[in-house]
Amino acid sequence: QVQLVESGGGLVQPGGSLRLSCAASGFSFRSYAMNWYRQAPGKERELAASITASGGGTNYGNSMKGRFAISRDNAKNTVYLQMNSLKPEDTAVYYCNVLVVGRYYWGQGTQVTVSS
Repeated sequence: QVQLVESGGGLVQPGGSLRLSCAASGFSFRSYAMNWYRQAPGKERELAASITASGGGTNYGNSMKGRFAISRDNAKNTVYLQMNSLKPEDTAVYYCNVLVVGRYYWGQGTQVTVSS
């Protein structure tokens, strides 16, 4: 079955950096686009970044452009989210996501807290 396991979250000061990882299994990872979403307290879940199956194309939410970078290693079945210049408003639970055969799958999420 499809499994997505996020890691790498934590507490970081404003202006700092974190790299999130999502280890995928149960499907042909190299054949599917992957996404990172985030959900802040009291807010709707929003797209943070997405990457095509080959890794050749990426897309970002407006507030993430220029600060976040999504990448993938198809040999390791892992997608990453490098987050730089973090702001308090980036505080959220970050989720890995994939659409496989018409169904969305989600990881359990990893908490990112940006605070001094």
